Amino acid sequence: MILVTGANGQLGSDVVLELKKRDIPYVGIDIADLDITDEDAVSAYINNNNPQCVIHCAAYTAVDKAEDEPDLCYKVNAVGTENIAKACALIDAEMIYISTDYVFDGNGDLPYETDSVKGPISTYGKTKLAGEEAVISHIPNKHYMVRISWVFGHAGNNFVKTMLRLAETIDELNVVGDQIGSPTYTPDLAKLLCDMALSGKYGVYHATNEGYCSWAEFATEIMQISRKNCAIVDITTEQYPTKATRPKNSRLSKKSLDEAGFERLPTWQDALERYLK
Repeated sequence: MILVTGANGQLGSDVVLELKKRDIPYVGIDIADLDITDEDAVSAYINNNNPQCVIHCAAYTAVDKAEDEPDLCYKVNAVGTENIAKACALIDAEMIYISTDYVFDGNGDLPYETDSVKGPISTYGKTKLAGEEAVISHIPNKHYMVRISWVFGHAGNNFVKTMLRLAETIDELNVVGDQIGSPTYTPDLAKLLCDMALSGKYGVYHATNEGYCSWAEFATEIMQISRKNCAIVDITTEQYPTKATRPKNSRLSKKSLDEAGFERLPTWQDALERYLK
């Protein structure tokens, strides 16, 4: 049996759908079912349900808000993750931890390898790195660390939905053009996570859709495919100040996926087209 945390969220809901499709026994839980920051509750729940693997999608992901709520962000992303890792260790279960490009500092223009030097520049990034460290510390030999970026899917809010909403009433939008990365489409990622859970090929992976773009290029493609009459104006990070500092370089190398024999995700343009259909 596979246990999915954050099962109502953008990624978790697609992981649950994929498990259903494959007839893999699973239990999907969200905050109403279990408070992951409560160590005793997590330990009891995981012990009682005895999953073979926990796919940990639950997270505090409001990047700007995290700068105002660092303690809460840390509690969910670091303490919550550690509670799950400890409970997995006790029953010898595997864990898939969903991490982020934000664990890197965003300098340069080369894709980050899985073992590149970390240097998070935001509260969110620091707490996700603390989560990584907790997983490595408690289950060193039975984990999958999967770093992703620029997530979009059918549940919850995301950049694509925001662009489409704004395009209804605005005919010109300023979008940052000097932050480069890759969008990640949750149904595509969900397939890979299910493959991983059945593989035994533990390790650290980067798993975004193929190809790189800026946010402005992403927005332009959204407008073109959805035939919205809204012009995208390419601006700099400095022209669009945010509470949390964003990495300018979010390129992630997929070498580890190739080496383990996992299939790379389709291109981000292909994913976006399927999503908008």
